[in-house]
Amino acid sequence: MKKLIVINHPQKWTIDIPGVKVISPKVYLEDEEYANMKNVRVFNLCYDYAYQTRGYYVSLLAEARGQKVIPSVKHILDLKAHAIVKSISEAQDALIQKAMKHIKSSEFIMSIYFGHNVSPQYDKLARELYRLFQAPLLRARFVHDGKKWELSSVKTIPYKEIPEHHIPFVNGFAENYFMQKRYDNVKVDKYKYDLAILVNPEEKSPPSNKKAIANFVEAAEKQGCYVELITKEDYSRLGEFDALFIRETTAVNHHTYRMSRRAQREGLAVIDSPESILKCANKVYLAEILTLSRIPTPKTITIHTENVKGVENKLGFPCVLKLPDSSFSQGVVKVSSPEEMRLKVREMMRISDLIIAQEFLPTAFDWRVGILNNEVLFVCKYYMAKDHWQIYNWGSQKKSDVTGHFDIFKLDEVPPYIIETALKATRLIGNGLYGVDVKDLDGKASVIEINDNPNIDAGVEDSLMGEKLYARIISHLLSLVNR
Repeated sequence: MKKLIVINHPQKWTIDIPGVKVISPKVYLEDEEYANMKNVRVFNLCYDYAYQTRGYYVSLLAEARGQKVIPSVKHILDLKAHAIVKSISEAQDALIQKAMKHIKSSEFIMSIYFGHNVSPQYDKLARELYRLFQAPLLRARFVHDGKKWELSSVKTIPYKEIPEHHIPFVNGFAENYFMQKRYDNVKVDKYKYDLAILVNPEEKSPPSNKKAIANFVEAAEKQGCYVELITKEDYSRLGEFDALFIRETTAVNHHTYRMSRRAQREGLAVIDSPESILKCANKVYLAEILTLSRIPTPKTITIHTENVKGVENKLGFPCVLKLPDSSFSQGVVKVSSPEEMRLKVREMMRISDLIIAQEFLPTAFDWRVGILNNEVLFVCKYYMAKDHWQIYNWGSQKKSDVTGHFDIFKLDEVPPYIIETALKATRLIGNGLYGVDVKDLDGKASVIEINDNPNIDAGVEDSLMGEKLYARIISHLLSLVNR
């Protein structure tokens, strides 16, 4: 993706960064070359973002042209809104008090350059304010009211007003900000898109193993992407990318959802979309929508305080209890008696007001149908873990027995009703990347759940398609970039 810095006096920008062009707001606003430019990111460093100034119009017209711009008009307006600044002061109160506790004066001015302060002790607060306001050069004013520190205002800093002794720091921060590590060893023009893949290095059972992640990176690079593996710490940097691919287990009350939502607001192509996470992550929603759409599922009851009495008699035993946001078989238990059910229901209802009770359908395996954009990617059989009723047995003492074996099938080897039911189910959610778990009961399909973040592991789901599987997913994601 092309990169433009728009600054009032380009000759004063002395940092030479490969692949970054520096122009004036006049040139940007008037030159047809920039009006028609696609696949570009604009960094607006104008002196003033006030309404109807050139700085304001740079961001406004960049958005009208379909270009990605930092700061956006929304963030410019947020800087002017006292109520937003006050709410941020309240939300970040603990961080503000911690950062300011050694300051003796009643006022403190903090300069924030590309998410950093010249003093490392304020760096965390600086990064948080940059994350919230998304302007490269900021000045935050804090005041002490006699009891505690409060954020009074946040304004942009004209480049010309940066103190001379701060310039070396600003240059270093800017160079790191624009270059990251993407330009170290490669030619800039090689890349058309910037792709972020969200991973969690500490996750014990991620949706993709390390080899699969490497395969995604290779597939993306072949399609013209610069790829960076990011973590939740990179939330504030999402605007630097064109697309986000989430390869960390998702949940609604979680940074994965917040990052997906933020990426969508910033105009990135996203898998998984926040809508898919919302719908798939909650089993209460899935149970309701599948039932209303007459898609076969195990007999299901949504339990709450008003109907909990006697529910143990409605499904028979054993039956299965699920927390609404359970994943990878965690938060899912099998109960075999009324007493055990009442105990587990009480435990689960301390966590959630609603829980799912489902009839137990014992099978040796579950079908997993991988679907992308309403087309089947792969079909596997996941066998139950050794001496266990689920695919995953997290209580196993042997690592090799945590999961069962698998088989993968060509589409013409799969019963048509399994594929048809899976496709019908995912059409209720969207056109993203999904994994549908289906049981085969005497020639009839029954949907167990729809996963928005399905496993794509090297050596398993890619056993038939190989590198074509990764290429197809990346190709679909990139097709969303310019929609």
